[in-house]
Amino acid sequence: MDKFVLGGLVVAILIAILAPYLASSDPDGLESAAEKIINPEVSDEAVLESPMPDYVIPSLGEDPVSGVVAIIIGVLVVFGLAYGLGYILKKKET
Repeated sequence: MDKFVLGGLVVAILIAILAPYLASSDPDGLESAAEKIINPEVSDEAVLESPMPDYVIPSLGEDPVSGVVAIIIGVLVVFGLAYGLGYILKKKET
């Protein structure tokens, strides 16, 4: 893993640590627009239950630390998938 990729991962984790403390508690634009558009008579139940609903770990409660843990897990999962896919695609080229 080169220094550029590792630096990007460190920056992403720093943002993950700060995000719950800097984010607005009001619904974001997408959620606010969906609440205005969705017909209340139509069910809005999810097909699958999210393991981290509303960017928190349910067992840790809804405090900012739970948000930090959830976002760091999300960053690491996405990084692992992207890095693995990049590794596979690079290996096929050579």
